Amino acid sequence: MKIIQAVHSEDFKTYQTDKIRERFLLDGLKEKNKANFVYAHYDRMVTGLITPTTEVLTLGTYDILRADFFLERREMGVINVGGAGTIEADGTIYELAKMDCLYMGKGVKEVKFSSKNADEPAIFYALSTPAHHTYPTAYLQHADAFSAQLGSLETANERKIVRYIHKDGIQSCQLVMGLTILSTGSVWNTIPPHTHDRRMEVYFYFDVDEEHRVFHYMGEPQETRHIIVANHEAVLSPTWSIHAGSGTKNYSFIWGMAGENLDYADMDTFGVKELK
Repeated sequence: MKIIQAVHSEDFKTYQTDKIRERFLLDGLKEKNKANFVYAHYDRMVTGLITPTTEVLTLGTYDILRADFFLERREMGVINVGGAGTIEADGTIYELAKMDCLYMGKGVKEVKFSSKNADEPAIFYALSTPAHHTYPTAYLQHADAFSAQLGSLETANERKIVRYIHKDGIQSCQLVMGLTILSTGSVWNTIPPHTHDRRMEVYFYFDVDEEHRVFHYMGEPQETRHIIVANHEAVLSPTWSIHAGSGTKNYSFIWGMAGENLDYADMDTFGVKELK
């Protein structure tokens, strides 16, 4: 498991492209028949991609966790961004179509991931945070999750927001998780931009066409930088950083947060004209 340490906002201002990508971009997560994870010192968030094709993958533990099993002191949210697949959690089997979500609470011991069809494998995107209380395992289909339409085509940010794990949805200790789908002709996400000093965030981009890219913007509002992101890559967002993006074509992304609270609306917004 790769480990990424936290970065101070003043130090970040001196970073060049390579160092920004090294400290914040989570790439190379997708490998056939492998589960790859990154442990970040921002609220101890673990981000991973589990890609079973011809094999069943079992969730193991890692030295950095100092635990007998992965979810001994953690919770995990998983969203499938690939073909149909199954997750077996302590003997109960859940079938996840694309964009379905499964939450597993503290104490779930044995977790297995598999795909229905090796030619169209499931791609399970996972976020895990420390947990102090056990909430029950919960499955939520994409069609049944809370959703809202935001933005407009005139401002190139017409999008659908879907919330899975939040204070009015699937219950958790500190994990908040959902996704955003941009409409055809729209490329901007998270407008107006914002920070939330009480929570870190991870953006995971998917359904990005192979020949296209997303420009992910980060940094303090008056001192922004960007990372160019490809399909199935993620970006860490510290509490002091905005997290917005524009693509060369429409795309989708999963957002996940951890920190002080579960309030989706807890954010400090900035007008576009304030950005530099």
